Amino acid sequence: MIRVVVVDDQVLVRTGLRALAEHDGDIAVVGEAATGRTGVARVRELHPDVVLMDIRMPELDGLEATRVIVADPALHDVAVVVLTTFDEDEHIFEAIRSGAAGYLLKDISPADLRRAIRVVAGGEALLAPSVTRTVLSSIAARPAAVLDATPLDRLSEREREVLQQVGRGLSNAEIAQALFLSPATARTYVSRLLHKLGARDRAQLVVIAYETGLVAPGS
Repeated sequence: MIRVVVVDDQVLVRTGLRALAEHDGDIAVVGEAATGRTGVARVRELHPDVVLMDIRMPELDGLEATRVIVADPALHDVAVVVLTTFDEDEHIFEAIRSGAAGYLLKDISPADLRRAIRVVAGGEALLAPSVTRTVLSSIAARPAAVLDATPLDRLSEREREVLQQVGRGLSNAEIAQALFLSPATARTYVSRLLHKLGARDRAQLVVIAYETGLVAPGS
């Protein structure tokens, strides 16, 4: 059973998310909160697998609440999914940098919501396709001068190749096929990249790949 806490200031939204998430029987909403501050307290109390976090809330917004949860060593295995009606670039980047394992818009279908919960509970990162396009378009629009390739200095040539494939959105299996590696070796390289670059998950690796210029939009 995947245990979920829903943090949203609207009771109707929380009720709806609970009903949608629990539909298939393998996900249980074990707690709710109406503010970011209360949400952090509930997460510390209940230690769920996944948190569905709204952005705009009183007392403490969802981005700051996400930072607090991610920074707590006792909650290192809790995955936060930012679920919002807002898709502005600054919110997306801030959510990823704050350590969110997923960023989804509230117009997501019920089946995709449940799939997203299962994906992040399994340790993967997930961005809605429209969000991914927004992230990449925003990076593409930045002046070339702001690109900083310094993080790549820490990587071997093979690690750069793997990061490039992660940045293009390939799964571990697809990376293995593209680079003639075994799936286990591809997983090892991705884990090594997370450690070397201080990234929490694949979503942050994608941003690093673009911000360093290793992957160019449309490549």
